[in-house]
Amino acid sequence: MTLSLKNLAKSSLIAFSILFANITLAQDGTIYPLDAPKEPNAILLGTGGVYDQPASESWFRQWGDPMARNITTATLTPFLPEPGKANGAAVIVAPGGGFRWLSMGNEGWEVAQALADQGIAAFVLKYRLHPTPESLEDFSTWMNRPRTPAPSSSSDAATEAMPPRPPQLDLSNQLEDAEAAYTMILDRAEEWGVDTDRIGMIGFSAGAGLTMHSTLNSKTMKLAFIGPIYGGMGLVDVPADAPPMFSVIATDDFLFRGQFGVIDSWYQAGIPVEFHLYQNGGHGFGMGNPKRTSNRWFDAFIHWLDVNEFLAAK
Repeated sequence: MTLSLKNLAKSSLIAFSILFANITLAQDGTIYPLDAPKEPNAILLGTGGVYDQPASESWFRQWGDPMARNITTATLTPFLPEPGKANGAAVIVAPGGGFRWLSMGNEGWEVAQALADQGIAAFVLKYRLHPTPESLEDFSTWMNRPRTPAPSSSSDAATEAMPPRPPQLDLSNQLEDAEAAYTMILDRAEEWGVDTDRIGMIGFSAGAGLTMHSTLNSKTMKLAFIGPIYGGMGLVDVPADAPPMFSVIATDDFLFRGQFGVIDSWYQAGIPVEFHLYQNGGHGFGMGNPKRTSNRWFDAFIHWLDVNEFLAAK
């Protein structure tokens, strides 16, 4: 049975609310087991599995946030605005987690609901991941393994908790998932009230990396705009048809390191770019850390979308 726009929006919000009502949000870096939440509106993307992955998908909780790992089946979860509020814009939301886990609450569902509240159809992409140890104990040991500290001006706990992205990961599965999500939105645009000329993508950390990878490498995705949030800052080769970009990072994020390469790449290519470098916020701040200057980035993003006429039918 196909849900109506109104019922689908309400169903997503109810499921989101129930999930967080039943989780005791321990605000520390300890990794706790978590039963897989019900995802009633998650739609299978049909992109296949993960080669040589012995472990099943499992969930855990850290910093009060529900997270998934060992994902072998990609899904897309719509968060649709009330029909009378919908403006036709759409955003694919890609959570982060070093391509080893996904921060589904902080960088997925919360962001999507905030977008839907602004009249934007949002779609959380739960993409396939690279394997991690099967047991939670072994995973916790792997997460807490000794690492060379990244240079930082802050001891922000979220920054210290985030291990660096493993180098040169194969992102072919993740790109395929992003392309399948984009295609599904195109195919169901009328049902979901989406203007196909105003589909963008926003991602966080590794999700920002996937957003950038999709922009630079996909032959099928024609994104109207992108929003890499605390992603890599190195130089890139910008395609001539690259979309406008809104980028955010904090100076105390280990991925910053004083680099402005990706911003300069967009600028030199003559493509609109807006960049917010915040004094503090660390890494993984999602919708915002209280008492950090990065806390207002989402308001700036919505304003940017509005000024660039992505929130109005053309």
